[in-house]
Amino acid sequence: MALPVREQLKVWGVAAVVFLLLLWFLGDVLLPFLVGGAIAYFLDPIADRLERMGLSRAASTSVITLIMMLIMVLLVLAVIPTLVNQTAALVNAAPEISKKIQAFLTERFPELTDETSILRQTLADIGAFIQSKGGEVAKGVLSSISSVLSAVIFVVVVPVVAFYMLLDWDKMVARVDSLLPLDHAPVVRRLARDIDTVLAGFVRGQLSVCLVLGTYYSVALMSAGLDFGLVVGAIAGAITFIPYVGAIVGGVLAIGLALFQFWGEWVSIGIVAAIFAAGQFIEGNILTPKLVGQSVGLHPIWLLLALSAFGSVFGFVGMLVAVPVAASIGVLTRFAIEQYRSSLLYRGISGRQFEDQDEA
Repeated sequence: MALPVREQLKVWGVAAVVFLLLLWFLGDVLLPFLVGGAIAYFLDPIADRLERMGLSRAASTSVITLIMMLIMVLLVLAVIPTLVNQTAALVNAAPEISKKIQAFLTERFPELTDETSILRQTLADIGAFIQSKGGEVAKGVLSSISSVLSAVIFVVVVPVVAFYMLLDWDKMVARVDSLLPLDHAPVVRRLARDIDTVLAGFVRGQLSVCLVLGTYYSVALMSAGLDFGLVVGAIAGAITFIPYVGAIVGGVLAIGLALFQFWGEWVSIGIVAAIFAAGQFIEGNILTPKLVGQSVGLHPIWLLLALSAFGSVFGFVGMLVAVPVAASIGVLTRFAIEQYRSSLLYRGISGRQFEDQDEA
């Protein structure tokens, strides 16, 4: 005899409460394991492909680990120091940029020479605000990360966790599958496949798009000679998952810096604008259709809500679990709507009459 629905709801409710309590009390401890699991999930398709090419699971995992370690070393030695230096330089240059903009506007709008002008005071305040708050934000981010977990432990534990989870990923999935309630196993497997499809389409696909576009914008802008090109490219790539926002923010920032740096050199300014126009064409016509797909079932607004809610309650750990939780809730909601549409509550007598007429 199957467990009554009310009892099932109690069991799943208790499981949800336990999950939230673990995030609340053990978030700092779980952080490296969640990051390692996310890395393993992202890399599992690559390991499966290497297995199909003839490598064993251990060999596939070892090859992927060596490549990822090489990439991380290159990032630490080459990219990250440059990114940090450019970010600090951009924050420190904010007051000077504000003064240049003020001087530019004053030449064309003499009324701004009035010391009591609201616009002039606003422009002067913007630079000082960015410089002061930019430094505070950077220090806050670094201090919060260091307070969550020691950087040394984090760097050591995450690769180890990712390696072993990637090595045993298929075994873990099979083990969980064997523990599913027999009465509900087919439905749970179907929902799990749907959730995996959403996560694979969004997390793997969208992260790939962000990495490709961020690299393209950074390299192209630096090749065009734009100061702070690496920072602008990183910002544009990081927020590409929000439709149009990444291109708009990155484009406005890049073109604004280009106007400041290349004023009068219209060819250079046009090149910067063309870089973002080409990036939008590549994203919309090549990257997103190929890597993400047309429909992954995870709307950006729903994702932002989940990130904000879980991030405010559980901190950085909450932001990590926000995406899979949002995807799971979305799939479960669509399943509940599907069940509702097939129920008597929705169809009623009219629906049954139409079905009888169709059968007749």
